[in-house]
Amino acid sequence: MKIAVTAASGKLGTAIVKQLIKDIGKDNVVGVARTPAKAKHLGVEVRSGDYNSREQFDIALKGIDTVLIISGMDVPEKRIAQHRNIIEAAKTNGVKKIVYTSIVGEEAKTAFSPVVKSNRQTEQDTQNSGLDWVIGRNGLYIEPDFEYLEHYIKAGEIANCAGNGQCAYTSRSELAVAYSHLLQEEQHNGRVYHLVGEPITQTQLTEYINQVFGTNLSYRPMTTKEYLQERKTALGDFMGTIIGGIYNGIQQGTFNPESQFDQATGRPHLSALAMAQAFKKAQEALV
Repeated sequence: MKIAVTAASGKLGTAIVKQLIKDIGKDNVVGVARTPAKAKHLGVEVRSGDYNSREQFDIALKGIDTVLIISGMDVPEKRIAQHRNIIEAAKTNGVKKIVYTSIVGEEAKTAFSPVVKSNRQTEQDTQNSGLDWVIGRNGLYIEPDFEYLEHYIKAGEIANCAGNGQCAYTSRSELAVAYSHLLQEEQHNGRVYHLVGEPITQTQLTEYINQVFGTNLSYRPMTTKEYLQERKTALGDFMGTIIGGIYNGIQQGTFNPESQFDQATGRPHLSALAMAQAFKKAQEALV
């Protein structure tokens, strides 16, 4: 079986490629990246694949049995056509199965909803492809909070508009385990999985960060309007709106579906505390 992973040079793509190498060997894994040199370190065959180029994917997917489409990072109105380039190339090349990394969330409630809506359209396109398919709806990554730790320490707090809303976080390494199963195992075909962990509040997240990283942070809730403006000022209108919408979604409970991770993998999802500990251990191993 030849499995191709798109966006292989990104953080999620890299994690999934590494997991697949462990599970099925590097000779059975092909990375696809817009800039192949950025994925060379993975130690697998890497092919060119820009989401905007159907022609590149017609070449990249030759001889591939199963392809993982990692959702693109472009603005929502462009993502649908980009993903269709890969789906159509898969059909042309005789690919047997598509696995798509979607996201949990609501299509109409927050400023993040246009991203969710575009993902739902690609889910439909995948399901209508005529190929075997599996869809994973990813929870929010927990790693960005750990990667942002220096900024939190400088501020002495974590501040956003999530309030007491619960978020069922996941991690890229947990998702890599799940997608390795979904790519290989036929019993998942035709199913949609919520790939999330346990639901926690921002106060609980702050406590876990303090426990694992030895910090003394507190959590401060903000209004949605206040936080959205603060993020736009810091990150620009597009990304600021996206981040503001995510935390507004947490406040509304849109990132807290029932987890189906155990059905996808055969084991429970790691707890938020365990993910924090695993992240710290991985960072220490790099030093």
